[in-house]
Amino acid sequence: MRIAYLINSTEGGGAAFPVPAITGVFRNAGHEVAVFALTRRDGRAIKPMQDAGLDVRIRDGGRKDHLAALFWLKQQMDAWRPTHIWTSLTRATLLGQIIGQMRGVPVASWQHSARLRPPNGTLLRLRRNASCLWLGDSRYVTDITRQQLHIPSERLLCWPIFHARPTALQSRPWMRGEPVRLGSLGRLHPVKGFDTLCLALARLRQAEALPPFHLTLAGEGEERPALEALIRENGLSEQISLPGFCERTEQFLADQHLYLQPSHWEGFCMGAHEAMQAGLPVIASAVGELTHSIRNGVTGWTVPPKDPDALAQALATALSQPEQLAPMGQAGRNYVLTQFSEQAFTRAGEAALQKFASLTP
Repeated sequence: MRIAYLINSTEGGGAAFPVPAITGVFRNAGHEVAVFALTRRDGRAIKPMQDAGLDVRIRDGGRKDHLAALFWLKQQMDAWRPTHIWTSLTRATLLGQIIGQMRGVPVASWQHSARLRPPNGTLLRLRRNASCLWLGDSRYVTDITRQQLHIPSERLLCWPIFHARPTALQSRPWMRGEPVRLGSLGRLHPVKGFDTLCLALARLRQAEALPPFHLTLAGEGEERPALEALIRENGLSEQISLPGFCERTEQFLADQHLYLQPSHWEGFCMGAHEAMQAGLPVIASAVGELTHSIRNGVTGWTVPPKDPDALAQALATALSQPEQLAPMGQAGRNYVLTQFSEQAFTRAGEAALQKFASLTP
């Protein structure tokens, strides 16, 4: 197969960063792949893809000029002549479906989101038959895709986009006398719930006999000014750092004792699973695949989203027994190494490829 892999953008994040591993399965199976991005945005996903040897083609355009994006994509496909099209996220999927129908080639489409905006959900539901194969990036998203888009089981597969590496850097257990290091990775965007986290930390001032702690929110985005103001207003400047985008995520996670993911919603959530890979317990909102991966009191804790009181209570529980964080983190690490092994990742990808190769538009 000659597979055109269409993505919305080369922005650093959950949908673009796994592309080298996903397309690696394609190429190892003997297929040719090129990546076509409809817009650049921050471009942080470009280097990992190029380092993996991928041919990456990026349109010089914006996020809403859909007709111009369609014309560009048609020109690219006319020149590259794929036998199959693989799409990721709504915009790339809808445009890729149009091109697939024009060229008479089959289309496979990822779903990464656990919460489609109503217009997007309606469009994808109406166009669901334009993709021969649909894939959910986790059990949770696969179930949501089945329910929201009404995809029949024979055209829907689950391929988790993460595989845990036993060789990843490991966190060091907390030592008595040092502050407990709390960390989180992600865009500084309202959906990540970092405002809820700041409010939860402010509530911890009322708790007694807790060890000192420090939170590092590693990421960049539109919510920075609001978060900086919230931190100042609550007197948290000594306890919270906003260092910006983190390129060395593995080292960042290895430097923490506890990982926090207070999102309003998630699909798979790469950051939290990478934290478990590093041997960190996780406190997270009870959303998305995290409801499957986190066992309360064993690998971490889940709390309702947008609930600073519940999050503060979970944090107080974790901070009151910091010597238990490392054993909990090891339990989480064992879970992801078993559930999301590289072998399981490859098997799921090969099954998707085999299914895709058998389908016609």
